Amino acid sequence: MTMVRTIIAIVVSQNWSLYQMDVKNAFLHSDLKEGIYMKPLPGLFSSPTSDVCKLKRSLYGLKQAPRAWFDKFWSTLLQFSFEQRKYDSSLFLRKTSTSCVLLLVYVDGIIITGTDSSLITCLQQQLKDSFHMKDLGTLTYFLGLEVHNVASGVFLNQHKYNQDLISLAGLQVSSSVDTPLEMNIKYRREEGDLLPDPTIFRQLVGSLNYLTITRPDISFAVQQVSQFMQAPHHLHLVAVRRIIRYLLGTSTRGLFFPSGSPIRLNSFSDSDWAGCPDTRRSVSSWCMFLGESLISWKSKKQDRVSKSSTEAEY
Repeated sequence: MTMVRTIIAIVVSQNWSLYQMDVKNAFLHSDLKEGIYMKPLPGLFSSPTSDVCKLKRSLYGLKQAPRAWFDKFWSTLLQFSFEQRKYDSSLFLRKTSTSCVLLLVYVDGIIITGTDSSLITCLQQQLKDSFHMKDLGTLTYFLGLEVHNVASGVFLNQHKYNQDLISLAGLQVSSSVDTPLEMNIKYRREEGDLLPDPTIFRQLVGSLNYLTITRPDISFAVQQVSQFMQAPHHLHLVAVRRIIRYLLGTSTRGLFFPSGSPIRLNSFSDSDWAGCPDTRRSVSSWCMFLGESLISWKSKKQDRVSKSSTEAEY
């Protein structure tokens, strides 16, 4: 997702066009390198048989299917003079002396952008000739992210996903709050009664983690409640519900990527001092901007440092 945000920031800054394509039945395009057999489906033959079918192509449900599909797509792009980037295997680049085209793939979703519209059109046609493709035009929706083009840039949010999360928690008619966490509160592992069924807690926290893709304002709060996934207590569920009540009043918030922003990296970091009441470990946070566009951030409890390594460092 950091790469998705980075590409959007570059596109808006340089005033490029951003397109989206979708592969129909992606896994069915891939070739199998090993022999795999399957029992025939009921009704395929007129009478019961012990014969089996040898697969020539991949099927959904095979463990090999995702890798086989990516190998097929990767080899096809190499034939189109694209290079796979080492720092992100899902990003491909085709560069000439005067232009460049970027392609980002996530399973069957594809984002295309670059400086040369003719090269982009040629690539789209080559993909259509190689696979069953759907041209979705200008990027508006990708992996639950809503992309809104405005006069001064691009606004990215997850409004629909946010509303579905509120419905999952059953808080549609609840009152909203101004902050995702109560002020000056420290949550502990063993505090209050243990939840008899932690399923809803884990579902909500997992959904909140995905929502942090466009909501850095809840990143620290989600990190705090994520510590208790193994054995959550009632107080921890109350904290999760407060985060969702905060989202109830801020459901339209997201990330804004201003046009004309310079391509310059700026980073900021901070850390508390032994802030965790259970482990006495610190929580560090950082964020990174590409110009004026926020592209990456993290809130994480620091790893434990052994006494020997600390003494060696000193």
